Amino acid sequence: MSMPRSVAPEWLDRLPADDARARRSRRDLHRLNGWMRQPAIMARGLRKTCERPRTILDLGAGDGTFMLCVARRLAPHWSDVRVVLLDRQDIVSAKTREGFAALGWRVDTICADLFDFFAVTSPPAADIITANLVLHHFEAGRLRELFARVAPVTQAFAACEPRRGTLAWFASRMVFALGCNDVTRHDAVVSVRAGFAAQELSALWPPGWETDERLAPPFSHWFLARRAAGAWRANGAP
Repeated sequence: MSMPRSVAPEWLDRLPADDARARRSRRDLHRLNGWMRQPAIMARGLRKTCERPRTILDLGAGDGTFMLCVARRLAPHWSDVRVVLLDRQDIVSAKTREGFAALGWRVDTICADLFDFFAVTSPPAADIITANLVLHHFEAGRLRELFARVAPVTQAFAACEPRRGTLAWFASRMVFALGCNDVTRHDAVVSVRAGFAAQELSALWPPGWETDERLAPPFSHWFLARRAAGAWRANGAP
């Protein structure tokens, strides 16, 4: 069936960080990320298309566990990487920080709204900027605005988002079978309806970049934008 994109509020975004239902939903999301293979999708996509970075900036990083799962897959190939976790809430635990340290990766956190972060005159550059289950929260106009701010300060941007379609929508209705709570059950359906298909993100990214956008089975949507070779320094980045 044809499913037009529809963005609606998700319950988790409205709950305090220490709310019991929010904590449970974050645990649900960790399991769903694994079930959807999103850490593997992100790690494989980055390693296949990008050189070892000095810095990775993860947008909407939440409690940092998703990026830690990605780092565990990349650490045998990429050493001495600095990860910056950006989120509106400061919920990265000491255990997660220790997990990065055990890999030889350094981690910093920034507590800020991502649009406010990129609105500053000179936001810090990062070799790679990533987003997992973040972009679908925004309408096309806001995404175009975000991409215009992100592009000047990175050489690659990678995102793993919900895939909008019949199969993913059906699966989102079945997450109760995994023991997910009411917040996760609601947000799963909302996120699929707000997800992406075809080349929707590529159409919003600034021109002149190499892009890769496609289905990432079973239920994810992969997007990567990468500067052409040699363009990073040509654009004034360090």
